[in-house]
Amino acid sequence: MSVTAQYKSVDTSVEQDGPVGPRADFGDVRAEFQALVSGSGVYDLSVRAKISLTGGDRMRWLNGMVTNNIRDLGARHGVYAFLLNPQGHILGDLYAYNRGESLLVDTDQSQVEKILAVFDKYIIMDDVEVANTSDQLSAVGIAGPKSREALQAAGFEVPKLKPLQFVEITWQQIGVTLVRGDNPRVESFELWLAHGNIESVYEALVKTGAKPVGTRALELLRIAAGIPRYGVDIRERDLPQETEQDRALNFGKGCYVGQEIVERIRSRGQVRRKFTGLEVDGELPTPGIKIQVEGKDVGEITSAASLPVGGGQRHVALGYIRREVATSGKQVEAGGGAATVANLPFAEIFK
Repeated sequence: MSVTAQYKSVDTSVEQDGPVGPRADFGDVRAEFQALVSGSGVYDLSVRAKISLTGGDRMRWLNGMVTNNIRDLGARHGVYAFLLNPQGHILGDLYAYNRGESLLVDTDQSQVEKILAVFDKYIIMDDVEVANTSDQLSAVGIAGPKSREALQAAGFEVPKLKPLQFVEITWQQIGVTLVRGDNPRVESFELWLAHGNIESVYEALVKTGAKPVGTRALELLRIAAGIPRYGVDIRERDLPQETEQDRALNFGKGCYVGQEIVERIRSRGQVRRKFTGLEVDGELPTPGIKIQVEGKDVGEITSAASLPVGGGQRHVALGYIRREVATSGKQVEAGGGAATVANLPFAEIFK
């Protein structure tokens, strides 16, 4: 969320001008990153799409489409889930929220076309209506250990919320949905509201001391938190259990598209690869670089970042590696340089 499972992914290829918009940065990426991990950082979330599901069959139908339990999702709560093809490969990822009279699906704008096409394919005789409401509803995010304080200083009521729980509030006569994020390392919130009210909320948070942050700092936070991003770290060729995102899976919910493959993997044993972190010595590897042990390929890099820590930089990477060598502290090579397998998240970054 996302600062999604934590931190929700943000497409860094999208940039806009002006005080509000998914800008790359505001002139000091190091300071922006530090605000996210030790203060509070506010950011635009217009790159996240909102899809509304209505109709009497919406709960049952979506439960049969995604990997997590929608059937038993309580009102004003959400879950993270994958959308799979019949072969069990990941077509997309999303958050689903129960808004009472409707379900709201939150995903990256880059995935909307595919997700809507899959939804349309599987609605046959079901009482389900799907509408892309991104033109009506946008969002502002705020993250950091002081994010709650910033919200309260701006006049927002912030009740105790569990991760992915939300509440409907009114702020200066503006209707706002306040959602708590699910990053266990950094407290975060999203504020869903009409496009026309985004700037006033954004500016109110900045006035409390929350630092404007761009997509570059958010990408650093994502990697530090060890959160895979669909289209970068999660590809259509990947299987759910390879991603290590157990939060997206429910094994007691019944049938859904791709469920047979997911259950077969669970019952017969683990997959061969796993998503993991790497501490990198020397030059930062580029995505696609192979991870090797004794000259043999054992995995690949999917994301890499130089994290501004203290007065220097810390090189880390995310990627997939064969399970037999995926032990924390294992020495490997990546792009000709030395690297060490590390547990995710890179927890010491958040101390």
